[in-house]
Amino acid sequence: MPKMKSHTGMGKRVKVTGKGKILAEQAGKRHLLEGKSSRRTRRLTGTVEVSKADAPRIKKLLGR
Repeated sequence: MPKMKSHTGMGKRVKVTGKGKILAEQAGKRHLLEGKSSRRTRRLTGTVEVSKADAPRIKKLLGR
C-alpha cells in the first residue's frame, strides 16, 4: 500500500501547534472592507483555532 499524500494546499493554509490544535487565518478580511467597521476588521487579524467540527477533516487532509 503506498503512503498517503498530504494535501499541500491545506498545509499552506493551516499550522498545527505542539499540542495538535489547528490554527488558521480568520475569514472575512479579503474584500468588501469598506462596509465593515474598523473595529471589525481589526478583530479579524491574526490566527484562530479551527472549529472542532472542521478539525478532523483538516487533519485527514494533512495526513495526521
